[in-house]
Amino acid sequence: MSTNGLIQLRQALAGHRISTTTKLQAGSGLIQAAVLIPLVCYPEQTNILFTKRTQHLRDHPGQVSFPGGRIEAGDANAAATALREAEEEVGISPQQCEILGYMPDYQTNTGFLVTPVVATVQPPLTLQLGSFEVAMVFEAPMKFLLNPAIFHKQTLEYQGRLSSYWSTHWQEHHIWGATAGMLVELAHLLASGTNETKLNSL
Repeated sequence: MSTNGLIQLRQALAGHRISTTTKLQAGSGLIQAAVLIPLVCYPEQTNILFTKRTQHLRDHPGQVSFPGGRIEAGDANAAATALREAEEEVGISPQQCEILGYMPDYQTNTGFLVTPVVATVQPPLTLQLGSFEVAMVFEAPMKFLLNPAIFHKQTLEYQGRLSSYWSTHWQEHHIWGATAGMLVELAHLLASGTNETKLNSL
C-alpha cells in the first residue's frame, strides 16, 4: 500500500478510530465479537486475507470469513480480540499488524454483533492454520474487492423470514453474508472521501 493510500484509508476510518463496540442491553441475545480485516501490503499491491471455516463448526460452517471470534472477558478491546483470534486461527503475529481503525459494528442474522478492525499486515506471512476452525486461507486484491459493482444483493429464507445479503465471487470462492457486507461498507467509507483514481493507489 502506498503512503498516500495509507493516509486516505486512515482518513476514511477517522470517525471510527476508537472502538465503536456497543454495550449490549441485558436480554438482547446478541453475542459480541470482533474480526480483523487484514490488508497484506506487498510492494506491487495490497491484498485482503480471508479464511474459509471448517464444515463442522456450529456457527457459519464452510463460509468465507475474516479471522475473528467472540470478545472474551480478558480482551482489552475489540482490537485485542481481533489480533488474538488472527494469531490463533492463522498465525498472524500482532507485531506484524498496524491497526488503522474500526468500522461500525455489524449485526448478523445469526445473533452476533461484530466489530470490524482494519489493520495493515506486513509480509512475509508464516501462516499456521488452526485446523479445528480454518480449512484454508486465500488472498484477493483490495482494488478488486473495493469495486461496488462486483457485489449483488441476494435473498434467502432464515428462520422463516426472508433476509437479504451481499454476495460476490473471487475465483472459486463465494464471499457473502457478513464478510461481503463489511467489504461493501469499507468500499463506501473510502468512496465517500476519495475517487477512483486515488483508489488505484491502495
